[in-house]
Order: sequence, then structure tokens, then C-alpha cells
Amino acid sequence: MSFFSPNRPIRIGSRKSQLALVQTYWVRKKLQGYYPERQFDVETMNTQGDKIIDIPLAKIGDKGLFTKELEVAMGQNQLDFAVHSLKDLSTNLPDGLVLGSVTERIDPADAVVFHKKHQEKQLESLPEGAIIGTSSLRRLAQLRYHFPKLTFKDVRGNVNTRLRKLDEGQYDAIILAVAGLQRLDMGERVHQVIKKEICLHAVGQGALGIECREKDEEILEILKVLEHEPTRDRCYAERAFLRELEGGCQVPIGVNTTIDGNTLTLTGMVASLDGQTMIKDTISGQREFAEQIGLELAKCLRDAGAGQVLAGIFAQIKRG
Repeated sequence: MSFFSPNRPIRIGSRKSQLALVQTYWVRKKLQGYYPERQFDVETMNTQGDKIIDIPLAKIGDKGLFTKELEVAMGQNQLDFAVHSLKDLSTNLPDGLVLGSVTERIDPADAVVFHKKHQEKQLESLPEGAIIGTSSLRRLAQLRYHFPKLTFKDVRGNVNTRLRKLDEGQYDAIILAVAGLQRLDMGERVHQVIKKEICLHAVGQGALGIECREKDEEILEILKVLEHEPTRDRCYAERAFLRELEGGCQVPIGVNTTIDGNTLTLTGMVASLDGQTMIKDTISGQREFAEQIGLELAKCLRDAGAGQVLAGIFAQIKRG
């Protein structure tokens, strides 16, 4: 692997949040182990999603919310690649950029973190009207569907900010990704892992997506060592499903994927914003046709009425 020129430092882009930096330095450490002769420099910047912390994500719009600034820098040859939580990366990348690698996924489930007065409880045993914090419409719709007696309130900020608001008593519980808490060595804050039967996870959740220039053969070759093929196939199916439905953080869409031998099984869900309507289906196929599986599942959900649900959501968003 020493055929690359060791002279030029490789520039890795990252958001400035604690979780983003933990993930980026994990990637840097992995690559440094494979390519000890290379120099890997981390360069950070704030994205629009980092700067706007007092408005619900769904009201901002999600096109490049946490990635645009990094993508512009790559396009201007200021960065060689950027490390993202894959769930934040648009399914339609800017011209000239590609998903160069998908890392091995860790637990993609959602977690409940309870205020200390409720730490012996579960979601189903919380008192009526208990306040649950989440900024995700996907989580909100599914939890409203299963727990209509609970009260849901938006919560923004990084993981530490959200936990602080919980500990101050602003919420009875908050919903966070298991993967994020584990990567921050906060796994002990997970009090309940929500079963997939109740809450399907976000597309790409638990995996890292590394974005780079489409024609940068050197970087593409370097990133190959980080690719985890089972995770890649699962996430390609999920991303094709989301892309076909033209969804994002403004739409309650959830997924779950499993691989058994050469068979990939994808479950997908579309829900109304109020959680009153939920359309769900499952489809299986061979792994090498992962994206086709995602497209087929999207078609199945549309035929089952998801198109009408999505049209209603987009109309509601347009009205403000």
C-alpha cells in the first residue's frame, strides 16, 4: 500500500461538534494504521445545522443542512474527504462528489434517556402527559402512534446540550441514537433501547459515510480499507428507498435492514406527522441488488397509500 506519494498531507473535513470530531478522529486513526507513511490532517468547520439551534430541523429544510459547507470545500479542493454521520448525508449528492466508503454500522436503534426521577421506568410506564424531547419527525410520528398519552416537545442542540436540558428537568425523557451515545462513551445513559417494532431507525443511522470527489482515484483507493460491505449494502438499500420517496428530515420515514447470507431484508415505514397514519411493508432480495430492493419497497408503500400521506405532509409544510 506504499504506492501513494507520502508527500502531500490528506485533508479530512469534519463538523466541530464533539460527536463529529470523535467520529472523524476514529477514521483518521484507522487510516493512519493502514497508511503509516501518510499524513492525515483534520480541518473543522461549522455547518448551517450547527449554527441554527433554536428552530426545529423540519422547519429549516434538510438539503445539506449538516454537510454543505464541507461539500463546497471539497469542490474547491480545500478538503480531500469529509466524515459524516451517514444519516445526515443527502441521498442526492452534489455533482462531482460520491460516497467513497461506508463504515461498519453500530447499533442503529433509538434510545430513551430518562430524567433521574423516572430511571426505573420505561416509555410505556411513564405517567400520562410526561414530556418527551425529540427533534426527529420520524421518532415523533412513531412514538405518537404507540404512546398517544405522552407529550412531545422539540429539543435541539448537540448531545451534551440535550442531556443538560434533560438533567435540568425540562423533559421527563429524551430520545437519542444509541450509536451516538456509544461513540461518546455515554452508553450508561441508555435506559431503554426502543424495539424496532415500535420505532424504525433513520436511514443510515449507526454508520459513517465518507464523502469525496468522484474522480479522485487516490482518495477512493485509500478509503476502500474502511468499507464494510454488509453495512454498505444495507445502507444503499435504505438510501435508495428514501431517495425514491423524496424524503428527508421533513418526512417521518423509518427503516430496518438485515442480512442473512446473500439475502437482504428491508422494512420501511411512512407515517403522517400526527402519527395517526402509518404505512409499513417489508421486502427481501439478493444483496447485490440492494438499491433495487429499496426502490421496489418505495413503490410498494406508494401503492399502499404512502404517496397520499407524503403529499399531505408536503402540503402542510408549505402552509407553514
